[in-house]
Amino acid sequence: MINARAVRIRDKGDVSALYLGEIEVRQPGPGELLVEIAAAGLNRADILQRKGFYPAPKGVVPDVPGLEYAGTVAEVGDGVSAFAVGDKVMGIVAGGAMATHIVVHEREALPVPAAISLIDAAAIPEVFLTAFDALFVQARLVMGQRVLLHAVGSGVGSAALQLANVVGAIPIGTSRTQAKLDACVPYGLIHSVVVRDGKFADAVREMTRGKMVDVVLDTIGAAYLGENVASLASGGTLVVVGLLGGASAELPLALLLSKRARVVGTVLRSRPLEEKAALAQRFIREALPLFDAGKLRPVVDVVLPMAQIAEAHTRMETNQNLGKIVLSW
Repeated sequence: MINARAVRIRDKGDVSALYLGEIEVRQPGPGELLVEIAAAGLNRADILQRKGFYPAPKGVVPDVPGLEYAGTVAEVGDGVSAFAVGDKVMGIVAGGAMATHIVVHEREALPVPAAISLIDAAAIPEVFLTAFDALFVQARLVMGQRVLLHAVGSGVGSAALQLANVVGAIPIGTSRTQAKLDACVPYGLIHSVVVRDGKFADAVREMTRGKMVDVVLDTIGAAYLGENVASLASGGTLVVVGLLGGASAELPLALLLSKRARVVGTVLRSRPLEEKAALAQRFIREALPLFDAGKLRPVVDVVLPMAQIAEAHTRMETNQNLGKIVLSW
């Protein structure tokens, strides 16, 4: 066992529940890596876990948050072939990434692109894998299609914006503030909508001259459901990856039927190893080289020391961030 430092959750509640403590991390087993973590990205799921609304899956350390990491391979288990001690890796996990060490399976780990620092790499896995899966695996987005990206200034939104542009799709970003839309222009945002009173379908209709969008990537959930369906073109797909605006809403089935549309819900955290590994390997083949080519880049809002975890949570909860908040050791 290794004694590791970690962010821990004392009791569910506000940011006072967070503290730095110690945990024991086991040695890597067959096919596994022990990673010494340099930095971890903060996600909305970490806030929900702190509040008691999103507990870690069975078998995952219950009181250490963190769904993504970047670091260096410290030890390898028997049979490991993809990585060696000293390699720089990053990836998503079901929890426990806000620690100095973690054990992961080699098939889930991603090599850090040569052009990206370990600190910035911590801003890649969760948002880019989520966006990649939603756009290309779930919605099958292709060149020339229009895609509506909600909260485009968020981590997932800014990643999806870049991915959509790189395949030749036409992204339309939304935000509740013009400032966040303006801040996304350097990342390729051309078409944008300021959401007022939860309404945006009419603006999408005007912007697309009535053609609407082929794909909606939604991080909001219930509050946007009706407008999302109204924004879809015939045969379109709504992919829901977040529920910031609530978990229950009335679905306009008549409109859904008339448009022959699909509604897809997806989450990465609870998927089995084989599904996560398959997604990781496809991302390595299709997306990872684009970081070294300069066509994709992590959007880092701020880097804070892990000791300032409470400040990081507050910054995200009050929607001050554009892109990712990264915590470093």
